[in-house]
Amino acid sequence: MSKVSKYSSIHYNSYLQLDKILSAQDTKSQIVFGKSAHEETLFIIVHQVYELWFKQINHELYSIHDMFNQHMVDERNLGVIVGRLDRVTTIMDLIVEQIKVMETMTPLDFLEFRSLLFPASGFQSFQFRELEVLLGLKKDKRHTYNNMPYQDVFNDERKQKLKALEEGPSLRDLLEDWLERTPFIDLDGFNFVEAYKAAVAKMVESEQNAIKNTDVLTDKYKEMRIKMVGDMSTYFASIWDPNHHAKLIEEGKASISYEAMVAALFINLYRDEPILQLPFQLLRKVVEIDEGLAMWRYRHAQMVMKMLGNKIGTGGSSGHEYLNKTAQKHHIFSDLHSISTLLIPRNYMPKLPPTVKENLGFHYKPKL
Repeated sequence: MSKVSKYSSIHYNSYLQLDKILSAQDTKSQIVFGKSAHEETLFIIVHQVYELWFKQINHELYSIHDMFNQHMVDERNLGVIVGRLDRVTTIMDLIVEQIKVMETMTPLDFLEFRSLLFPASGFQSFQFRELEVLLGLKKDKRHTYNNMPYQDVFNDERKQKLKALEEGPSLRDLLEDWLERTPFIDLDGFNFVEAYKAAVAKMVESEQNAIKNTDVLTDKYKEMRIKMVGDMSTYFASIWDPNHHAKLIEEGKASISYEAMVAALFINLYRDEPILQLPFQLLRKVVEIDEGLAMWRYRHAQMVMKMLGNKIGTGGSSGHEYLNKTAQKHHIFSDLHSISTLLIPRNYMPKLPPTVKENLGFHYKPKL
């Protein structure tokens, strides 16, 4: 009887703490001018909703981090991880679309209360910085504003939390470690790298011959198209020459390890094999998260340009210019994006030996 009364006492309003949430939109214009600027309520609510979504994204990322941060990743968790990453990408789509709601406010409406916001700024969103660090955005890869460390706007407790996150492995680091442990470089005597090299050589020769033998292009355009196709010494070289790949890392043109890149390429090429389907979805989802963040930053920058033009941001940044540069620079999984450069058509892909193909599939003993 007591259990029934306990559960029956839960009310929609109290469970969601709506009184607390719905009373958290005090407008600065009301306090200063004695009358609220109509659009300020929208401004507050949109940003509060962003913070709620950031909280949910971080909730998912911490759980994924914990599942990956093991000596041996339990492969049974891959489906859960992919599902949670899918939720994150869906939220990313939503927060990009949410900018449209903000854009129903005109620049003139915004100016009614904008002067009251100084020096508050989106730069002070701790949860968003936490999100970036969790994913793997490093300090040396950040585009700073006013030459200030990004964490300077936070109190000591939050600075320490960000510092601890930066010093520990990020999701990007853990994903690289996981890829390095996947044994796709040499499988039961099948040397994937050598087989791939032969396949690329065949593909490049075929494409170059097709260009050379066509009658519809001039010699000048043939030469240009052949350069576009590339050869064995261009971007493919990073796969069969670990030293070449190490040089790219040294030059800042790559960051993922050679072993991890080979594994990611193998997964992308043979993604139709049953055991590789979830790993492929995993790699695809983290790339989509990177794209979602870039799109959100870009749309945010465009909104700022529409609202403020070239005015300085409330936090002292260059406004649109700063946001636009972060959209270009703050990529976390760029190495996984670039795997597409190394993909080849299915008809050129090395054929997997029967034993390897069997190990990558699901097999059942026939009924007697």
